Amino acid sequence: MTSAASSHLTGGLSTLVISGRVDADHAVLAPRGELVHGCAETLAKVLADLPAGVTRVDLDMGDVHFMDTAGLQFLEVLRECAGQRALTVTATNWNGQPRRILELAGLDTTDPVSGRTAAPAVPAPPPVPAASAVALERAERLRVLQTEVEQLRRAIASRPVIDQARGVLMATHGCTSDEAWHVLRETSQLSNTKLRDVAAAVTASADGDGPPPPPGLRTALQRALARRRRD
Repeated sequence: MTSAASSHLTGGLSTLVISGRVDADHAVLAPRGELVHGCAETLAKVLADLPAGVTRVDLDMGDVHFMDTAGLQFLEVLRECAGQRALTVTATNWNGQPRRILELAGLDTTDPVSGRTAAPAVPAPPPVPAASAVALERAERLRVLQTEVEQLRRAIASRPVIDQARGVLMATHGCTSDEAWHVLRETSQLSNTKLRDVAAAVTASADGDGPPPPPGLRTALQRALARRRRD
């Protein structure tokens, strides 16, 4: 027996719409559009609205035609949901530019939710004949793609220390996971400090013998926490 669910599980941003169905304990979701800023929040809302009896979630990514570094947060939401609700989660059928980003970032395109990585080599731009406008355009597109891939790699490497810092803020200040993430990001922006360095300072200061964050960073962190309390 199968149970029917809404055929339109939509998020709030026009850049990404997630439709789907639920059959008994199995949800099949079909994101459509772009994995850019806000996509993780859209996905989190859809997952939160799934029935409690769902034990498996399969995403068909075939209609996602573009992604930037926000795609990493999208995958992180899937991983967190799988862990917190003991779900089996897959995200398959990656095509075009999103698949290329995953390949160059070293992620397994058949199962990027697992977090498995390969060791890809990013090819150097091909020689560009001076007279070829097409070749110039391709070289520039490759340069932009390589920059995005490097950002993805740094984000992957930074994730463990950022998760630790989120845990520190949640335990110390009673934040939710999302609130702790926003506090870290705002502290990074206010202090003009890399997010990974902010997270490392917060984590180190939680140790009884650890050094406190530098004064500028400490001030920015206090401002970000104060703003969260007001909100």
